[in-house]
Amino acid sequence: MIFSQSLNVFYKGSTTDVNTRFSKHLEGKSTYTSKATDWKLVFVKRFETKKEALVHEKMLKRQNRKYLLWVINQEYNCVSEFTF
Repeated sequence: MIFSQSLNVFYKGSTTDVNTRFSKHLEGKSTYTSKATDWKLVFVKRFETKKEALVHEKMLKRQNRKYLLWVINQEYNCVSEFTF
């Protein structure tokens, strides 16, 4: 999950390569996220299967901001393993 301060919005997605995908967001190579350049990686969670990841992504897309902020602060958020 990434966050743009200027748009005040979270973008949720899944990938097998966090570094490459996040770089594409920063470079404006994704249609939705090209509207801003200040994206920050705020949440990463690993899954055993692609299906598990897609189910979790779909669930996150239905959640409100309060829940997303809660999820970001959970121990299973491994965003600190990535530096940009």
